[in-house]
Amino acid sequence: MPASVPNPSASDRVDPAHTPLTALPGVGARVAEKLAARDLHNLQDLWLLLPRQYEDRTALTPIRVLQPGLTAQVEGRVEAVERGFRYRPMLRVAISDGSQGTLVLRFFHFRAAQVAQFTPGARLRAYGTPRPGQHGLEMVHPSYRILGADDAAELSEGLDPVYPAIEGIGPATLRKLIGQALDHLPDEQALELLPQAWLQERKLPGLRDALRIMHRPPKDADVAALLAGTHPAQRRLALEELLAHHLSLRRQRIALQAHAATPLRGGTLADKLRKALPFALTGAQERVYAQVREDLAKAMPMLRLVQGDVGSGKTVVAALAALLAIENGRQAALMAPTELLAEQHLNNLRAWLEPLGVRIAWLAGKVAGRARETALASVAGGEAQLVVGTHALMQEGVVFRDLALAIVDEQHRFGVHQRLALRDKGGEDGRVPHQLVMTATPIPRTLAMAAYADLDVSAIDELPPGRTPVQTVVLSGERRPELVERIRAACAEGRQAYWVCTIIDESDEVIAQAAQATFEALSKALPALRVGFVHGRMKARDKQAAMIAFKSGELDLLVATTVIEVGVDVPNASLMIVENAERLGLAQLHQLRGRVGRGSAASTCVLLYQPPLSMMAKQRLETMRQTNDGFVIAEKDLELRGPGELLGTRQTGLAAFRVADLARDADLLPFVHRVAERLLQESPQLADRLVDRWIGSAARYAAA
Repeated sequence: MPASVPNPSASDRVDPAHTPLTALPGVGARVAEKLAARDLHNLQDLWLLLPRQYEDRTALTPIRVLQPGLTAQVEGRVEAVERGFRYRPMLRVAISDGSQGTLVLRFFHFRAAQVAQFTPGARLRAYGTPRPGQHGLEMVHPSYRILGADDAAELSEGLDPVYPAIEGIGPATLRKLIGQALDHLPDEQALELLPQAWLQERKLPGLRDALRIMHRPPKDADVAALLAGTHPAQRRLALEELLAHHLSLRRQRIALQAHAATPLRGGTLADKLRKALPFALTGAQERVYAQVREDLAKAMPMLRLVQGDVGSGKTVVAALAALLAIENGRQAALMAPTELLAEQHLNNLRAWLEPLGVRIAWLAGKVAGRARETALASVAGGEAQLVVGTHALMQEGVVFRDLALAIVDEQHRFGVHQRLALRDKGGEDGRVPHQLVMTATPIPRTLAMAAYADLDVSAIDELPPGRTPVQTVVLSGERRPELVERIRAACAEGRQAYWVCTIIDESDEVIAQAAQATFEALSKALPALRVGFVHGRMKARDKQAAMIAFKSGELDLLVATTVIEVGVDVPNASLMIVENAERLGLAQLHQLRGRVGRGSAASTCVLLYQPPLSMMAKQRLETMRQTNDGFVIAEKDLELRGPGELLGTRQTGLAAFRVADLARDADLLPFVHRVAERLLQESPQLADRLVDRWIGSAARYAAA
């Protein structure tokens, strides 16, 4: 580890990074508005808007040697033009280059002025990917330009960057603006924030060189490495971006823990619950509860993520934590993403806690009228000691008397603003609630290191005794009739079964069995069975009624969409069939499988697929067949799909990295952690500048 950390002051550096884009030629108010819609406001934003791919226009390929699927640049003269209409307008332009080959350029979207350019004999240059057509090779919608008779049309000296599309700004205009922004790059000393020794340790270039290589790769650049994200220039940028995100999260944690929180000590009520439970806590539950209890006893807010597989017993730990708040005369709140899951929590908590004298309030979208007014009054007055609900808990009209513990289940399903809103409902005296975040989606270690640096992470990594591992079988959809008989036999033995479909209505676009059609077909094929149907578009009341009927044993078979993915606990259900399993991600398949095997009976999950399978789908289904370990599955999911789905990043933005990829760049994380702690201690101003460069105003939401 290098001995010194730079500590630059704003006064000894000229920083053009924050120069507004309106300073560039051609950026007026309208263009600036379109750029701002993509969060591009200053020169630095354009420096960090990196290409999504590269085009090699450094050479011309003779038409006769073109190969299908290999992108190339050609030059030739227009031989013929054909404009027609078969299903939709179409323009075909045949060109040749004297190499005894002809290529067709095909366009479906074109203007009359464009057609007029393609006069026979006109010289043009086109870039695209050839594919087999009716009359030899063709390029569909290639990029092209018409060349004048005397136009020398020199070839590119390096690879051409292709940037993400911005509505209202053409690719050529964007490329030009980024080029102008790069012309304002300061020298290395003014731009670089990381010590040279750190970069040398990782064999990485400085920031200026890295940006220039990324935007203007030289002709001899390693294109394969650039496209794979493993080029040293990308690694350099990924390192700084990961460092900025980690610093942001760490800084938010430090800022939040500077607030006061109510210390919650005791445990008499919690001990009473433990004695009353019909089961003993597992070793993992005991360990995690001890960690939570230690956190809650402090005068600074707890920030803990408890992850555990489906059925591992997270709700019991949450109940014990809530009792610590209640015993201290404070309130606790538990928020779940769906009414179905929130109501299941409500039923469990009522069964466990009401015999101990705990008063529980229920707040969800369907709680209306006088019932809602009564619930709100009990929350505001403090009569309600535990409040259970959906995002309705965060609405403006919900006022807590003294919220000391906020529990959020399946946190990745909530937007950042929602989680902040619940946290901000703490006391008016500056105290904030302790936060306990739960997820049944196991998070790979690398992802937790990067995305939850503001949280302490606990894992409930063992299942309660008596739980039988679920056997997973993968079958082609042609074998559906066998499964109908299997359901008949299972239900004859007093068991229940799920049949999960991935869409509701018939669709020409997707080869999938519609849930409605499946429900009707199974009802007809199994007339002796009581068959229910539940899907996401049903009214909450009807959905709940169907789920309650299944749980209470009034239904033998439940045909459902993936709405049952989270939170339905039916111990008697021992068979699940998932239709079109190849269309679902690993995390979702694992969540669905967790709906069976919740009792002592041997359970089976059958994954039906429609051939042919893609390579990724084969890997997913094979992973499901081989393991029931949610953490192993999460690692594989990260490898196959990246971090986006696992974190719900469409909402959080946490893993929406510009350059970094958590699966690919995981080896950088230990170094990032090491230097982040060093920067926060020795050069907080430099840490601020790094966070500002990569995250800017988004940093507040990382605290949620």
